[in-house]
Amino acid sequence: MPGTAVRRARPPPRFCTVRDSTAPLPVTEVPGAFDSAATSYDVLVGANPDYHRALRRSAARLGLPEGGRGARVLDLGCGTGASTAALLAVAPHAEVVAVDASAGMLARARAKTWPDAVSFVHSRAEDVAGAGVRGPFDAVFAAYLVRNLPEPDPVLARVRDLLRPGAPLVVHEYSVRDSALSTAIWNAVNWSVIIPLGTLATRDPSLYTYLWRSVLRFDGATAFERRLRRAGFDGVARYEISGWQRGIVHTFRATRPTGPARDER
Repeated sequence: MPGTAVRRARPPPRFCTVRDSTAPLPVTEVPGAFDSAATSYDVLVGANPDYHRALRRSAARLGLPEGGRGARVLDLGCGTGASTAALLAVAPHAEVVAVDASAGMLARARAKTWPDAVSFVHSRAEDVAGAGVRGPFDAVFAAYLVRNLPEPDPVLARVRDLLRPGAPLVVHEYSVRDSALSTAIWNAVNWSVIIPLGTLATRDPSLYTYLWRSVLRFDGATAFERRLRRAGFDGVARYEISGWQRGIVHTFRATRPTGPARDER
């Protein structure tokens, strides 16, 4: 109408695109999520009184004689170096090649003080050959790694080939699917402690809800033992972790056969 001011509608505000923190984190994005969490990671795991002790007990299952003198060990999925430190606690004379896919976590590891025999390599476990990691190794330690792999079987087969005949692989990993009680404890600890503390530290719950889900989805302990045998390992054994993590975290030990690998499909 004449004489009536026309008010123009304002355009809708522009918002930046952000991750929906309630959506599951794709496994391919896990290294990037660890990059973001790297600065607070050591503090968070340090809140678990059994974390480092359990890693040392698993590393001891490698059974390296003479403190690892003359041994070459691959630490696959070293993170900020907690597993590397566990290896050196039981094998202080070993040469350790520590590998991780997260640049942020690896930067935290490299910033710590290490013996000259420790080296760090930035690589996904699937791509270690391309990163210049060559066998043979006298032992491989993989802590909290296998559950985070998009395709575990090819990596396990590659790890077997990196080992000397008769040399051990030790996997330190969560597994709760075989036990309703362990699953219930895992759920309770996550929603009462891990997820709230992780969210407080990083302001993003996605990595910690991923952790919770990934453990629920991962193999039961018996199924993982079968997976190791299918990958061509011998002497597969499982050991319990003590403390509140009993039945939740396990030590799996296996060896590369001294003869041709057997496919146990």
